[in-house]
Amino acid sequence: MSTSSSPSLPDERLAAGAARLASRYAGHFAPETVLGLLADSYTRLVEHARIRTHLVVLAERLTADRLDALAHTQGLTSGPTRVLFVCSHNAGRSQMAAALLAHRAGDAVTVSSAGTHPADQVEPHIEQALTEAGVDLADAYPKPLTEEVVQAADIVITMGCGDACPVVPGRRYLDWPVADPEGAPIAVVRDIRDAIDAHITELLTQLVH
Repeated sequence: MSTSSSPSLPDERLAAGAARLASRYAGHFAPETVLGLLADSYTRLVEHARIRTHLVVLAERLTADRLDALAHTQGLTSGPTRVLFVCSHNAGRSQMAAALLAHRAGDAVTVSSAGTHPADQVEPHIEQALTEAGVDLADAYPKPLTEEVVQAADIVITMGCGDACPVVPGRRYLDWPVADPEGAPIAVVRDIRDAIDAHITELLTQLVH
């Protein structure tokens, strides 16, 4: 049986990322586990991508997020409260909410976001509205909702995805009724940002208690 990992990957360029991740998580996960998640992450991203230029890099980042979540779930690591924001496309509301909470809570909360049917890019006005508020969204990209991040979350906040988000016992679920910014002018996106920020303020009050 060959020991080469390349045949297991949908794109040979992923091999370098697989090696980095296997080294990073050595002692926690077998290389085969890393390979499987990396291949799956790449395949999920390809499903929704119109432009594939950066998919190899994004697949490695997504896999790292999934491995971190899996390590937390299995008790291999510990950390602060984990909050997951979910919307349909992970291109607007959940991206803004995650960025705002991460900006305001810092290391006190581990924040992630995902979409039940992720878009191929973040809505154009989202980054502008957040930049105006002093929040950086430069590296954000729509991510598929995976079992690992749901299992690892302490709080799951849905924003317009209905019943599509899987319910895991023992997690706290909230639903924030916030308008969808898809295709909206910047003035409307600013209002949505402020509405989300008001929810963030309330959530932070609950978390510190």
